[in-house]
Amino acid sequence: MEKRTNHMEYMPGMEIIESDIADKVIAAMESYDYTQYKASDVLRALSKESLYPEDFAALLSPAAEPFLEKMAARAREETRKHFGNAVYLFTPIYISNYCENYCIYCGFNCKNKIKRAKLDFEAIEREMAAIAKTGLEEILILTGESRKMSDVKYIGEACRIAHKYFKNVGIEVYPMNTDEYAYLHECGADFVTVFQETYNSDKYEKLHLAGHKRVFPYRINAQERAIRGGMRGVAFAALLGLDDFRKDAFATGMHAYLIQRKYPHAEISFSCPRLRPIVNNDKINPKDVHERQLLQIMCAYRIFMPFAGMTISTRERAEFRDHVIGLAATKISAGVSTGIGEHSNDEAQGDDQFEIADGRNVDEVFARIREMGLQPVMNDYVLV
Repeated sequence: MEKRTNHMEYMPGMEIIESDIADKVIAAMESYDYTQYKASDVLRALSKESLYPEDFAALLSPAAEPFLEKMAARAREETRKHFGNAVYLFTPIYISNYCENYCIYCGFNCKNKIKRAKLDFEAIEREMAAIAKTGLEEILILTGESRKMSDVKYIGEACRIAHKYFKNVGIEVYPMNTDEYAYLHECGADFVTVFQETYNSDKYEKLHLAGHKRVFPYRINAQERAIRGGMRGVAFAALLGLDDFRKDAFATGMHAYLIQRKYPHAEISFSCPRLRPIVNNDKINPKDVHERQLLQIMCAYRIFMPFAGMTISTRERAEFRDHVIGLAATKISAGVSTGIGEHSNDEAQGDDQFEIADGRNVDEVFARIREMGLQPVMNDYVLV
């Protein structure tokens, strides 16, 4: 049997920061017993103008499910109060699918026999130009988690190219040290997304069998390092369905809450991804996280942290995405491809990370937002 490295020990080169946020998040999650909440706790939380973590915990509990309509109404009220009718559009661009991690649920994992590809800078520019022609002004750059195939300088140059075409440039790549985030910020990146996947460290160990991603504490502190490196904002997410989704959602909310309190200048955002089928494994699907539960989580996030942004991805079907924009979600992706090089070519050079459920292009999503009486927004921030 292959010997595994200790998933709680840092590997060489990984920066250790002085912070107690991760410990507080894990302690809160481990003590969270969602079966103890009653209808009265949910109604009490909904009656408050500002919520505390205990109120957030009640809204994520099974006791809140009968009050989902009330939660949705409150979430809509908070969304309109803080974001008006605006719904922001963006698209992800995958520039490499090489990965050194063995994560058993991910299509990019190093053991999965897929078509691998890495775009050179000319191809990245073609992709960026093709996306920019759709009218989008925000982009999210993604790679597989391989420092060898997608080093920091490579990602930095991709950010420089993106900055020529887009007003907002985000990255969703492997976790980095503070100085590396500072370098990417200088290159034009301004927002960092990191999926913790699951906050249950024991389950995390079983899901991440090899690679740098196996190191649980380094990943959980990534957003704090990004803020220290100068990034304007950070996004938080658990991949719902890997473990107990209520505990993971609670931990995600607490993580964002504690970061916001420590760094009040930082822009905070949530993503709400569920498991999706991957190449060579179409049976991967979220456990017990149906659309009703996902809506409950999104409404709880919105009511607990009304100023936070929230993204709904193409992991979800179009009808559900349309339902939650303006209700709780404030950002929606459009014209999405999770393959490598597909924006400027009819056929992707490398395989997808997962199957998408909403294949609408930018014009279709833009028109649908308008039909709903909402305002599609390409950008309201200029990086200088």
